[in-house]
Order: sequence, then C-alpha cells, then structure tokens
Amino acid sequence: MTTTDLGLPEVGGLHGVPTSDEKQTAKDYKSDQEVRWCPGCGDYIVLNAVQSFLPTLGLKRENIVFISGIGCSSRFPYYMNTYGMHSIHGRAPAIATGLATQRPDLSVWVVTGDGDALSIGGNHLIHALRRNVNLKILLFNNRIYGLTKGQYSPTSEVGKVTKSTPAGSLDTPFNPVSLALGAEASFVARTLDSDRAHVTETLQAAAEHRGSALVEIYQNCPIFNDGAFDVLKDKDEKQRRIIPLSHGEPIVFGPEGEQSAVVRNAAGELAVAPFAEVASGDVVVHDAEREDSSFAYALSRLGGVNLDPTVTGVFRSVSRPTYDDAARQQTSAARQSNPPDLQGLLTGNDTWTI
Repeated sequence: MTTTDLGLPEVGGLHGVPTSDEKQTAKDYKSDQEVRWCPGCGDYIVLNAVQSFLPTLGLKRENIVFISGIGCSSRFPYYMNTYGMHSIHGRAPAIATGLATQRPDLSVWVVTGDGDALSIGGNHLIHALRRNVNLKILLFNNRIYGLTKGQYSPTSEVGKVTKSTPAGSLDTPFNPVSLALGAEASFVARTLDSDRAHVTETLQAAAEHRGSALVEIYQNCPIFNDGAFDVLKDKDEKQRRIIPLSHGEPIVFGPEGEQSAVVRNAAGELAVAPFAEVASGDVVVHDAEREDSSFAYALSRLGGVNLDPTVTGVFRSVSRPTYDDAARQQTSAARQSNPPDLQGLLTGNDTWTI
C-alpha cells in the first residue's frame, strides 16, 4: 500500500480507510454475543443505529475498531462484529490515540459514558480533543453511574440524591459539549437516544469529519436514573424545548404559532425570544464552520441541566490539521533525514557503563 506525504493510504474510502466490495447490512455488524443491558436501556437504540449506519460507509469491517473504557456503554465492542477492545477505566481515548496514529487505514471509534469519560478519563478526553486525533468519540450521557449501581456522576445535577450522595450532590455538573468546545474539539454534536433518525444523521456527519469528533448522546438509564430525559421525548414538550441546529439556517424552533428564535440580546449574548416579537434579521443563523469556537460555546450554554431549552445537532465542524497525520509526517521526515542505525545507536557516545 502506497501512502501520501501525510502517511495516509492513497486509495480507499472514508479518509483513506479501505472500502469493501461486498454489500453490507446491519446483520453483518452484529456479533454472536448476547446483548446484556437492562430492559429499556437507551444503549440498545444507539447500538442498533450504529449497526445500521456503518454499512452505509462501505468500509471493510476489519478496518473498523471500537475501543471502550469501563461502564455499561463500554460493553459496546462485544456486540460489534468488528475489531474492538474493552480497555480500562477512562483510558480509551489514550489507547485509541496510539492506534489512530499508527494505523491510518483504520476507522477508530471510542465508546464511553459520562462517568468513564469525564471523571477518571477527563484528562485523556480533553487532550485527545485538543490534539485533534482522528477519532469518533460517542459519549453516552445518562447522568448516573449505572454499572456500579447508581452513584452520582460528573453530569448529575446539583442536589441529586444517590447512594453516594444521600443528602444530595454538591458538585456543579459538567456540560460535555461546553467542555469539548473549550478543549478546541473540531467537531462537537449532541443527539438523543430515542431519535434514531437524528442519531444516524449525527453519526454520519461525525464519520465524514477528519479529526476529533465528539458526539454526546442523551441516554436513558431505566434502573438508576429513569426518565432523566423524558421531557425531551414528550410529544408537546420536545417541540417547545429542543433547538435543532442546521448549518446555514436561522435558529427557530417550537410548535406552529408558538415558535421561538435564538437572538443576541442587548449584552451581545445568545438568548431565546418569542419569534413573533423579533425581526427576521435579528434571528441568529447557525454557522457550524465558524473558526472561532465562542459562537458554538455560546450555543452550548443555552438551557442547562433542566433541559429548557436543549440544543441538538452539530455545534461545530471545522477543519484543522490532525495529530496523527502530523505525527506520521514528522516521523517520516526524521527517517529520511536520519536513517535508522541500530549498530550506531548501540556503539555510539550515548551509552553508559554500569
């Protein structure tokens, strides 16, 4: 296989990953393992969406890898008929970084949860994002520790009563989208487990992006935090609360006759106002490709843990050099200017006698 100057394969499909000539279906991506999540868990919906979505990429299954950490969502690799690794708590982005750097022919996906990614794995996550490693990171957010039986997590709301916080959580929760944007992630999106069409659309956009792509997925835990996102699934409330983003389109949402719009207030901040009370020219037009991340960050601050409102879709999608491309280019240049000399290394001056 020949490569480009950046170390990418010259032939192949998405971002140089080899394509398959065989017609694939969702069944091809289902492993022979029994899917073991609690009845009603939102993970089932996401798994089915991923298994149905991957055939559309036309990639060889042996060139797709799913890496997870620890948690309910991290069982994902067992259920995918691709390569995969169930790694250690919080370290999936670090392991995936090494793989993506050494294997440009692979499509590397990370599956993690709000506890795994944002607690013990927090530093690994933000550094993978700031480096812009070519990874697709699916962050399942159910606002609870499910696998360890219901302790509060980094995204649980203040006052959350759990086994580990019987008097209520004192911690201010993370906003994963804001965190990712603050780390300069080049692609950031949010979707909801119950909206399979939107999940699929968002995953497609993430897959097409070259660089770090973080997708936060609101996901229900029916055992330890049931109904955390029910207000976004109610037929009437979801129209009033969900702000869907579409690049290049004015940000308007809500049921007919009761629509709202995103505008800039007198202080220059983004805010929600009744659509009927604002001039059409004052409605903010979404620009996911804006280089300055402050616009996307401001969108991520609309609403909050009470989900009123909740912004979904692609917040940011910009192009910038990826860490893995640059690392391969740097290594290639070093080899050309200074060919490997093992004997010289062993007998050179940089040796010590012990």
